[in-house]
Amino acid sequence: MTDLGKTQDAGTGFSRLESLSISGFRGIDQLTIPRLGRVALIAGKNGIGKTTVLDAVRIYAARGRFDALRELLTHREEFAPGRNEEGDRVDVPNFDSLFNRTNARHTIEIGPSCGPALEVQYWEEVPFDDEAIDLTIDTDSAALLVVSFGDARVSYPVPELALAGSRRRHVPRDQEKLPAPIRLESLGSATLPNKHLARLWDEVALTDGEELVVEALRLVYGERVKRAAVIGDDFRNVGRRVVVKLSDHSNPVPLKSLGDGVTRMFGVALAMADCQDGILLLDEAENGIHYSLQSKFWGMVLQAAEAHNIQVLATTHSKDCIDGFATAALAHPEVEGNLVRIGWRKGELRAVEYSAEDLETVAEQNFEVR
Repeated sequence: MTDLGKTQDAGTGFSRLESLSISGFRGIDQLTIPRLGRVALIAGKNGIGKTTVLDAVRIYAARGRFDALRELLTHREEFAPGRNEEGDRVDVPNFDSLFNRTNARHTIEIGPSCGPALEVQYWEEVPFDDEAIDLTIDTDSAALLVVSFGDARVSYPVPELALAGSRRRHVPRDQEKLPAPIRLESLGSATLPNKHLARLWDEVALTDGEELVVEALRLVYGERVKRAAVIGDDFRNVGRRVVVKLSDHSNPVPLKSLGDGVTRMFGVALAMADCQDGILLLDEAENGIHYSLQSKFWGMVLQAAEAHNIQVLATTHSKDCIDGFATAALAHPEVEGNLVRIGWRKGELRAVEYSAEDLETVAEQNFEVR
């Protein structure tokens, strides 16, 4: 049975999010996006919470697994002072920063508007008569993150939030109780490092995904692009790197010598080829891509998302990006592409959705939707 609020594609186990509700997460007290579609481009002012929406989806896709929470905090360089087992002072991920400080419940909820949601709670003191908490611990209390999804509940003690004097000996991590994570790739605004590009390439080389990657390069260089490959050897400290064979060059050309825009498009295509039946998160989608290529870029994204059963959530604050997205969405009506604008209205954070047809009207009237 398909969860309410999701659309499950035939032949796969992937249920894409048709809507999204977030509460108590970082700077978002409450936000509901009633419709996402296959590809959603999220616009809004700097600091409004666009990246926070992507982070919420990232945690939801991982079903609240501890490693995903820790990795997110480490990536954002959010640390708090703590102590290791020897008592030495160390920096540790600051799990407290995940929670909205105006939320009195100290609870995060992420999921579709209707249907099961991921819930993450911070328990400063553990009620030891709670049979769902299975811990071996030396003291009467400890700080925990308690993750719930449907009927499953898992608890994680977090040293940086633990009460003074608590000491843990053993904590079973029954993460198998949680539903399987959704396949996900997340790309930030920066150009991907060679190590990341090489990892993605290893997943798609000699598959149908390789052609998608070559087509992305052809958006810029046309039929001059013949193929791409990864060369080099990490074991000899020369590093693996991507090279491209162009028809008018006798030797392969390093991808990164072609510019950040080409590298960006190559990385997005690689990520899409690698996350079939999953979710792609793309922060500041316009970065490095010339305005004249925006419609071609989004055309590639829309078609690949539909062909490979991928849900794409991207952010932007660029009008050129929005215009290119609208042009591509109108050219591909078989793919549901929506623009979502996030902003404050009457003291509440709200989302307004624009379909491709809406964006055509907006463009004609020259309304501001960023």
